[in-house]
Amino acid sequence: MKNSVIWICLLMSTFLFAQEKFSVSGTIKDKKNGETLLGATVYLKGTTNGAVTNEYGFYSLTAPKGTYTLVISFIGYKTITKEVNLTVDQTVNLEINEASTSLDAVVIEAEESERVNIRKPQMSVSKLNAATIKQMPVVLGEVDVIKSIQMLPGVTNAGEGTGGFNVRGGAADQNLVLLDEAIIYNTSHFFGFFSVFNADAIKDIKLYKGDIPAKFGGRISSVLDVRQKDGNSKNLEVNGGVGIISSRLAVEGPMFNKKGSFLVAGRTSYAHLFMPLIEEIKDDKISFYDLNLKTNYEINENNRIYLSGYFGRDIFDISKFIKNRYGNTSANLRWNHVFNEKLFSNLSLIYSKYDYEIILDFIKLDWVADIENFNVKYDLRYYASDKLKLDFGVSGISYNFNPGEVRPSDPSSSINFRKLDQKRAFEAAAYISAEHELTDKLTAQYGLRFSTFSRLGGQALANYANDLPVVYNNEIGIYEEGEEISTTDYKKSESIKTFANLEPRLGLSYQLNDESSVKASYTRSVQYVHLLSNTVSVTPLDVWAPSGRYIKPQKSNQFAVGYYKNFNDKKYSLELETYYKNVDNRIDYIDGSDLIGTNNIETEILNGEARAYGLEVLFRKNKGKFKGWFAYTLSKSEQRALGGNAGGPGINRGNWYNTPYDRTHDISITGSYDFNEKWRFSANFVYQTGRPVTYPNGQYEYEGISIASFDERNANRLPAYHRLDLSATFTPSKNKNRRWQSEWVFGVYNAYARRNAASISFTQDFDTGVNEARRLSIFGSFIPSITYNFKF
Repeated sequence: MKNSVIWICLLMSTFLFAQEKFSVSGTIKDKKNGETLLGATVYLKGTTNGAVTNEYGFYSLTAPKGTYTLVISFIGYKTITKEVNLTVDQTVNLEINEASTSLDAVVIEAEESERVNIRKPQMSVSKLNAATIKQMPVVLGEVDVIKSIQMLPGVTNAGEGTGGFNVRGGAADQNLVLLDEAIIYNTSHFFGFFSVFNADAIKDIKLYKGDIPAKFGGRISSVLDVRQKDGNSKNLEVNGGVGIISSRLAVEGPMFNKKGSFLVAGRTSYAHLFMPLIEEIKDDKISFYDLNLKTNYEINENNRIYLSGYFGRDIFDISKFIKNRYGNTSANLRWNHVFNEKLFSNLSLIYSKYDYEIILDFIKLDWVADIENFNVKYDLRYYASDKLKLDFGVSGISYNFNPGEVRPSDPSSSINFRKLDQKRAFEAAAYISAEHELTDKLTAQYGLRFSTFSRLGGQALANYANDLPVVYNNEIGIYEEGEEISTTDYKKSESIKTFANLEPRLGLSYQLNDESSVKASYTRSVQYVHLLSNTVSVTPLDVWAPSGRYIKPQKSNQFAVGYYKNFNDKKYSLELETYYKNVDNRIDYIDGSDLIGTNNIETEILNGEARAYGLEVLFRKNKGKFKGWFAYTLSKSEQRALGGNAGGPGINRGNWYNTPYDRTHDISITGSYDFNEKWRFSANFVYQTGRPVTYPNGQYEYEGISIASFDERNANRLPAYHRLDLSATFTPSKNKNRRWQSEWVFGVYNAYARRNAASISFTQDFDTGVNEARRLSIFGSFIPSITYNFKF
């Protein structure tokens, strides 16, 4: 018996010893500039143990005790190996070299970060690298992040000259746009001709169209996560460009004895300098500028702090008649801390503000408004084992909504001062999610987000008869403002209304073979803030408002299924996805609604629901002299608003109708061809079904004037939109020993001069009395551009 016990103990000891595991972790950087590499692959040769570096270049692997070869690969860079003896937990920080210093290597690097990952459960995510974006033809030669993502399936916009973007049939306000974790409320310069993102300052871009990770919340359509460069920690580097109407300059370099770095990038336009040469617009001023800032400092091996910021402004002065100024401001202080080889954390203190001002000189009126928020968030990642990784964290956002303030701009003005009620709110959330390799072929990503939202006091709110802010007038068949019977004063310490919601997330990936997989996902999201606008696109006059007594949070459920395949040693890739999404509490506006200057905004809206479904195809060619992709989306986006407690038939008699961003067919083709070492050619082609609009179906006369009458909302469409853009890039020299590198970019936007309709209005000619339809086109011809880019 005694011998048996001894043998059992020995066997157990042997088993436990064999199962003893240790971790290796660290950070992967570019050896040339010290920039952390997001998405680099790290694995132990001869095993299935592998990891991908996070947003800060951090990785962690766990394996049984033994000696291994650690392999680090990132396409466009030389693959390196390092022998590690896993007898204790250890830290291995590594720097890797580019495979070549030519621009071609940068292009290849972009391809790897964008290519579909067959094994990971994450789906409905699109990735773009700044190098890829810089190759695409753009309007007026200015590289544009927003217009680039619109070349991907499932992403559209409302047309030329409009800001924002629409994802899978969602509105522009349903997109959470982050720049280094700070919320950006308006992504546009020049009313949508340019985006606020300077490509010289951007490192990585991810667009989550579905299967949104649990760490993100507050929007129901998508998350656009934009990360700025950290800055070159090895050498001083300057790059920039000079274009027809704008120029940019970025400077980055080491600080604190190369224990940190800085980045300063700025852009400005100078179109207003040429306006005095044209008599008709000599008094107009149209310009924008922005500034990106970032610095970081490595306290020690386990602690690093980052400070980043953005400031942008647009200025429009039209003939001393209307003045418009708007812009974003953001700042973020972050602390990265490595507790041990398995636990990584990031603490962020974030500030965001969007403000706008309009001065109407002809009536001496000054209108100002803004939305401001302070955000604290703490995110952690725990590498539990080689098969299980956990993300968890908490966040809190304090909102201040200033919907508007009207002031006389001149002592002689007849305008009376008026300030709309300022609104406050607080949003809190906690989440946990896991990436779990269940079997060799099946991997899951699942999580839960719990969010709360409190509309805070500090103001008086109207009370309505029968608690109805909107009522239906049966006599004339329209919705009207409800009868206000009293007001209730709420103290700042009071909560007017509180909401709490669970938001589960699930993603599954089943690997069919080494080159293909199928995936499925479910995402439930809740949105507590709303962009109140009865225009098609984001404009500087749009008003943000919180959920409360009469405005309910939007709730979305999205289901998606996809098939993914790589061909010919990853030379080609195919992504097929189909999705269905429904939204509760989607706001729509009663006919004739007036959102500007309205204190009781609830009297202008009806709650409804929305749904969207579609099929997306993305086929890429990833290698060779010719590279690019073909994207196609077949989709439908509808909504309806019933009368509810307000009575009446609802909008369009309660039937489903097209949303303003419904596009049945959307085709995008992007390609670039490396002709030789000096010349590269690129092209984009876009075709979209025309945007839904409402045309008149009849007319009547009132006091001798013909007035149009309208039937169902969004029952008609503008003509189809299509456009071809071309560009050629000439690089004088690619001598890697030359400090100064430069290139010329020649572009043509709208190459065959298509007059795409931005809108069609129906009016009566006062001279002839004839009714007529007038089409407004932003561009009536092709737009050439030339840009000189440099780097040293």
